[in-house]
Formats: sequence, structure tokens, C-alpha cells
Amino acid sequence: MLIRSIESRDRDYFIRSVHAFYHSPAVCHDIPAQNAERTFELLMHGSPYADCLIAEEDGQPVAYCLLALTWSNEAGGLCVWLEELMVDETMRGKGVGSKMIAAVHEKYNTAARYRLEVTEENPRAAALYHILGFEDLPYRQMILDTPVAL
Repeated sequence: MLIRSIESRDRDYFIRSVHAFYHSPAVCHDIPAQNAERTFELLMHGSPYADCLIAEEDGQPVAYCLLALTWSNEAGGLCVWLEELMVDETMRGKGVGSKMIAAVHEKYNTAARYRLEVTEENPRAAALYHILGFEDLPYRQMILDTPVAL
């Protein structure tokens, strides 16, 4: 298995996989279709705040991991948010998720914290994250969405 940075040739896979991710138990709601397009364009033009890894098997993408990079005063350093981790259904249970998270650790080995969200409807993912050392936080998350300027 090869894990690499996202490339322009991954566009269709990324867009399709993001759509599948937002129609899975991993999240509580859908997103506008243009969000995936905007994210892909951002990733292609570079950003200090976002990154994406692709897992390939036999030359075909089988998973993606979208990362958000931020500073955390609480953690005392770089915080790597695993925003989205989506493994193709046919590849689940084969260690792809663990390998993706290991690749994130390797690429961002100076991070003070790795953080992710998991829904109650996704106990299989939560079990994997616990095995890999993630702990539950006692925080309640809140958001304030604002209109996005295009």
C-alpha cells in the first residue's frame, strides 16, 4: 500500500469519496456539493492550513484523509485535525485506516496533538481510534457557520 499526498489526478476520486463520506454514519449532516470542489482546489494550490493524504492499492486510490492544521495553545503546539478519514467499503477491516493515521503521525511528527471527531453512529471507527491511543474529550463542540464568499 502506498500513502501519498493528493494530486490533481485524484479529483474525481476525492469528490466522489467526500460525497460518500457525508452520506455515511461518520457525520451527522450533508454539505453543499461545491464545498468538496473548493477544498480540492485549495489543496491543489497549497495552503498552510490543509493537507490530504491518499492511500493507493494496486495503483488505485482506496482512502483519503483530509487534515486541518492549526496551532493549539491548550496542547502547546501544532494540532493536526483529522477532518475526514474515508476508506472505501471494500477495503475496510484491512488496516487501511490504521496505516493512514500512522502516515499522518509520520508526516506531522512534531505535532503536539492529533484530534478528530467521531459520531455515536460510528462505533467501529471509535473502536479503532481508541486502539490507536485516542481518548474521549469531555468537551461539547459548538459552531457558528457564516456565509462563504466565493
